Amino acid sequence: MGHLCNKTFNCEKELTLAVIGGKWKMLILWHLGKEGTKRFNELKSLIPSITQRMLVNQLRELEEDLIIHREVYPVVPPKVEYSLTEQGKTLLPILESMYQWGKNYMETNMKIEEKNESIQ
Repeated sequence: MGHLCNKTFNCEKELTLAVIGGKWKMLILWHLGKEGTKRFNELKSLIPSITQRMLVNQLRELEEDLIIHREVYPVVPPKVEYSLTEQGKTLLPILESMYQWGKNYMETNMKIEEKNESIQ
C-alpha cells in the first residue's frame, strides 16, 4: 500500500479516504478514468491550478498505492504515460456517485438560494 504502509486505520472508510483523499487525486483519477491514458503535461493542462510538484507527488502516491500505472517509454525525449490499474478502475463508480451527489447538492442549494432571494 505504498505511502500508507506504516499507518494504522480505524476503519475501511478511513483507508479509502487516505488513498483518494486530497485536493487533486480525485480529479486525476476522474480524468484518467473518463478520458483514458494521459501524459504528464496533458494532466497538468487538465488541472491548471495544480503545481508541477504537487502533480508529481500525487501521481507517485497513486502509483505506490497501485491505483495508477506509470509507463515509461525508452525514447528521447522521455515519454511517460499514466493510466488506471484494474484496482483504480474499481474507483470509477465511487467517483461517479460523488460527482452526481455534488451536482445534485449544488442544484438543490441554488434552488433554495433563489427561493430565499425571491422572498426577500
